[in-house]
Amino acid sequence: MTALELGQKIRSGEVKVREAAEAYLDAVEEKDGKINAYITVTKEDALARADEVQKSLENGGFEKSRLAGVPVAIKDNLCTEGVITSAASHILDNFIPPYSATAVLKAEESGAVMLGKTNMDEFAMGGSTETSYFGACGNPWDTSRVPGGSSGGSAAAVAAGMAPYALGSDTGGSIRQPSAFNGLTGIKPTYGSVSRYGLLAYASSLDQIGPIAHDVKDCAAVLEMISGRDDRDSTSIMRMPFDFSNSISDPEDPAASIKGMKIGVPEEFFVEGLDDQGRKALEEAIDTYKKLGAEIVPVNM
Repeated sequence: MTALELGQKIRSGEVKVREAAEAYLDAVEEKDGKINAYITVTKEDALARADEVQKSLENGGFEKSRLAGVPVAIKDNLCTEGVITSAASHILDNFIPPYSATAVLKAEESGAVMLGKTNMDEFAMGGSTETSYFGACGNPWDTSRVPGGSSGGSAAAVAAGMAPYALGSDTGGSIRQPSAFNGLTGIKPTYGSVSRYGLLAYASSLDQIGPIAHDVKDCAAVLEMISGRDDRDSTSIMRMPFDFSNSISDPEDPAASIKGMKIGVPEEFFVEGLDDQGRKALEEAIDTYKKLGAEIVPVNM
């Protein structure tokens, strides 16, 4: 199930919040020994939180949240009050923050149930999740390969069915690249649209917190949940809520939001030595966009 599908089943009463949390925690116990997507699993806290959210839902709480009760995995460079936040480093392997990142707080206010903190390249400095003090993370499709990075643990957790969605951070590709490596959808939001308060910085002028999920609809819903103005972040610019979900085209007419759009394709993508599979996939994607009415524009980076 996608996060939104699970959220709907929880809201309808078909699935209890604790049942959802237990299912993902069981998956973590079963699979993560081989994948190493999580640094910290907060099982007891997750189950207690699940019961709390269930009670609130039954009393009419989280009325506007489509993701209430849905479990989430959090990258380990996002501060979580009372839970170790290590950034995958031995330097911080006993650091327990006294506060939570704004994005985490916004998720909690929407009824999220945190399963744990995910593996990453140490201090987000890497592209493979091999440099973690807590050991490398494997790609769930083939554990002999890397899941990408630095949000590799978040992507691997979602791809392996150990979380329906996750939060990561992206400086120069650390959400988008592992999402691609794991067959998922990931978005780096426009700078300033999501508060960086509580994110252990890599490059403050580039870092953004964003979602990793199974599809773009889930990502849109998560962005609606975590974005918005935050006085604690001086670079926060988004004053009004934005309806990301309504900007997605109609499933009956996928070309609706593509027609006339210009999509830049860097010439550097087609360098000598490019893997044949990669080239073919890229050419097929370009062809699909053309058929949907987009204008492909060669650009030089």
